[in-house]
Amino acid sequence: MEFVDQMIDIKSIRSQFPILDQKVRGHQLIYLDNAATTQKPTAVIKALEEYYGGFNSNVHRGAHHLAGMATDAFEQTRKSLQQFINAAEVEEIIFTSGTTAGINLVAKCFGEFISSGDQIMVSTMEHHSNIVPWQLLCEQKGAMLKVIPINDKGEVNIDQYKELLNEKTKIVAIAHASNALGTINPIKEMTKLAHEVGAVTVIDGAQGAAHLEIDVQDIGCDFYAISAHKMYGPTGAGALYGKRKWLEAMPPFMGGGEMIDQVSFNQTTFNDIPYKFEAGTPNIADFIAFEHAIRFIEKMGKPTIKEHEDQLLQHAHHRLSQLPDLQIIGLAKHKVSVVSFVVKGWHAFDIGMLLDAKGIAVRTGHHCAQPLMDHLDIEGTVRASFAIYNTIEEIDLLADQLQKIINR
Repeated sequence: MEFVDQMIDIKSIRSQFPILDQKVRGHQLIYLDNAATTQKPTAVIKALEEYYGGFNSNVHRGAHHLAGMATDAFEQTRKSLQQFINAAEVEEIIFTSGTTAGINLVAKCFGEFISSGDQIMVSTMEHHSNIVPWQLLCEQKGAMLKVIPINDKGEVNIDQYKELLNEKTKIVAIAHASNALGTINPIKEMTKLAHEVGAVTVIDGAQGAAHLEIDVQDIGCDFYAISAHKMYGPTGAGALYGKRKWLEAMPPFMGGGEMIDQVSFNQTTFNDIPYKFEAGTPNIADFIAFEHAIRFIEKMGKPTIKEHEDQLLQHAHHRLSQLPDLQIIGLAKHKVSVVSFVVKGWHAFDIGMLLDAKGIAVRTGHHCAQPLMDHLDIEGTVRASFAIYNTIEEIDLLADQLQKIINR
């Protein structure tokens, strides 16, 4: 199986990521852990330096020049995110520390509308961040957590999802794409079905943001959470999209500066959205740098990124499926660039250590998806995940090393 990618200049792309030009344990680094965090282009790293070295200041309400520069750059990221996911209004973009924080915000604040006997639904493949907040909410409110089954390929069973939906369903929380299997879920269809019974949908977009086209108005979802560090941006920054009607109805998440309108010892009134949900000094530098990650993705183009990553994924499936005693876990028809696998007679961690000895970085374990691993009756997997800067040659080297490990 031969692939020729004429759409991208891979050398030019890789030259923008300084961390890739190094050796690990005497071998050229092969970074295949992008589902955990992507590497950062020079533009993102430089933006952090420029903020701290040139206009470091707190945002909003400052009367001086540096505060104005910081505020303008900070709010530009919000505008870019609105366009990036096609939100109807810039005020529907709430800055958070990442996907986990966004989901917890919804669970805490929209959770005020949940009553005893209500139903919250998640799928079998969810990350712990899209399970535990809902479990806590169910315990607090006396609600019920229902689990949407998946089939043997790792795809949501839509027929069983329809059967589980009823007038008691208030929230459906689903990943756009699975971090452990790569499965892309039919979130538009699932949102439509949820709305038919009066439920809202909360989309975990951590794995979707860098790989897939996102149009929250077309999807129709009520909330969509993302993390910058999964999309070539800094850690500790992310965003939550929420429909205006819900954000205005929900109580604040935290109390403090920025989220207030007027404060007295008798009564406090709250700021307008999005600031109602952004108490305290934000992670200014990383949000400013986030803008440059968005620009990088937009310059590359989501279709180009996806075509390249699909090519890598197909080649990885082809090469790894030929190895004896290796089983790929997750064979959904529609996937992002994640391939998880187990090898008979080997613990995933041991394989990860042996690959690391050759400079190949992969992720091992349950990938914060223990219920999924229990469902699959496995302890965990080895996960290789690809980004725009990865190459066919790197996948071949991964397969060659796995062959040597198996031959032991």
